[in-house]
Amino acid sequence: MSCVFCAIVAGESPSFRVYEDETTLAFLDIRPITRGHTLVIPKAHAQDLTDLKPDDAAAIMTVGQRIANAIRGSELQSDGTNLALNDGRVAFQTVMHAHLHVVPRRGGDKLAFAKGFMVRRDPNLEATAQIIRTAVQAN
Repeated sequence: MSCVFCAIVAGESPSFRVYEDETTLAFLDIRPITRGHTLVIPKAHAQDLTDLKPDDAAAIMTVGQRIANAIRGSELQSDGTNLALNDGRVAFQTVMHAHLHVVPRRGGDKLAFAKGFMVRRDPNLEATAQIIRTAVQAN
């Protein structure tokens, strides 16, 4: 099986599972950013957002929220959470199976997702908004 996440779903690769239902699987990231960093995936293979069915996208977000709330109230005691879905290699997606990162945050953890990002101003917000509105209506 060429997709490591599909192999995890099939039970062919090891993982530390934390939640599973009919459509989703959640397991600990093997290279965690913080303690409790969890990945939530659709069981059906979807390479990226283009392939991801809307119901599966909703399911992984719902499970992500559930995992985040559970961690917050557990002995891990997070103060907040970053939810991130990297879409495509240019967006730092390294496993080509759509997945949501649930990254527990704690005060003073010194993790900075935006560190080094350049602030860029859109010279024409209205034109950009219109382009996106038109594209959304076409889909």
